[in-house]
Amino acid sequence: MPSSAEALEPTTLRLRACDGLTLVADSFGPTDGPLVVMLHGGGQNRHSWKRTGRALAAAGMRVVAVDARGHGDSEWSPNGNYTRDSLVGDLLGVLDQLGATPDNGAVVVGASMGGITGLLATAAPGGAAIRALVLVDIVPRSEAAGVERVMDFLGKHRDGFDTLDQVADAVAAYLPHRPRPDNADGLLRNLRQRDGRWYWHWDPDLISNLDRDPGARIAEMEAAAAALTIPVLLVRGAKSDVVSDEGTQAFLALAPHARLAQIAAAAHTAAGDDNDAFTDAVAGFVATA
Repeated sequence: MPSSAEALEPTTLRLRACDGLTLVADSFGPTDGPLVVMLHGGGQNRHSWKRTGRALAAAGMRVVAVDARGHGDSEWSPNGNYTRDSLVGDLLGVLDQLGATPDNGAVVVGASMGGITGLLATAAPGGAAIRALVLVDIVPRSEAAGVERVMDFLGKHRDGFDTLDQVADAVAAYLPHRPRPDNADGLLRNLRQRDGRWYWHWDPDLISNLDRDPGARIAEMEAAAAALTIPVLLVRGAKSDVVSDEGTQAFLALAPHARLAQIAAAAHTAAGDDNDAFTDAVAGFVATA
């Protein structure tokens, strides 16, 4: 018999995207447990969810954390197709491949880009396979300055870095609320090395289609939010520059049944800023959704 720690180690899955790309995912916990699908934010990958995935798996959940197209170990789109429609199509296809149905649906947990994908998927054909939704620091009316800061970071350093210390400096400048890591080895899951240089582990072309029409995105998200009838949790980082008090209240006006969990020590990267508080909020919601 494997130990409890061994039982919580993930199994790697390979899934199909809506246009045939290969998506890589980690599956934690019992295969017959209630399904939780976790979608990371732009520039992140499935490993962002490792601690939360183990905690939910220990509670009997089947957790599948997916690398979005162009991120982590998933394939990059050869034609730069990173539109909202493609990401939604990928999620709905993943849910189908994992056996989610309207009668036996999944809880979708999405951070930033992943939250946009999850929310829009609830309003798409096939979205009935989502039985509950967790939005991690994302609402329809997000703050333009905060979104621009994120997009600027994703588009920088296309020519890579000479050293890991340079990578750590770039991350510290992007996340000034966090201590600069003394050891840059923890960044390796977000990097690829080619010809002696370090490159981000995501396709730099993703920003060209990720948010080309903010007005259309807002309208689509607000329509989806207003149509929500499933349980919803909004997790907001109290220090976030992407989700403001006004944006939070506007979302809750559209989905008044939604719950709100604020993490005092967290900014936009809520799960990584205070993982214990984030995991407690999500676990409590998933257990009762």
